Amino acid sequence: MNFNFDMSHLKEIIDYGIIGLLVFMSFIVVWLSLERWFYYWRVKVEEFKNKEELEIELTKYLTIIATAASSAPYIGLLGTVLGIILTFYTMGLKGVVETKEIMTGLALALKATAMGLVVAIPATIFYNFLVRRVEVLLARWDIVHENKEV
Repeated sequence: MNFNFDMSHLKEIIDYGIIGLLVFMSFIVVWLSLERWFYYWRVKVEEFKNKEELEIELTKYLTIIATAASSAPYIGLLGTVLGIILTFYTMGLKGVVETKEIMTGLALALKATAMGLVVAIPATIFYNFLVRRVEVLLARWDIVHENKEV
């Protein structure tokens, strides 16, 4: 069985595939975080008769933000591993390699890790702020409905 893989496309996979996916995830995280934040500021907990219905509305899209926050470092790490594989493959093909070529390959690899962290850190912060806001709004619902029963 022949396992020859064309490594010439690996750089494009890292640059456009991995980095592109992370940029897309970043856009989605920012978009959904802003959408949720603005929704939380205009939601009126008094209008919800059922707490579960309120909770469903408040937690909409939070799973996507959390998933991006938790998976972005792994996607970046995948890009790093692919970049290192590409660097070692290039070194193996050429035999004698200049330091400049090695450092360029490793920089490409580390770029993916950095981008993964650039997505994950804000996504985690956004997620935590939004979850706290959900907790506050659910507590307000409890207060409003507790006062109605009295």
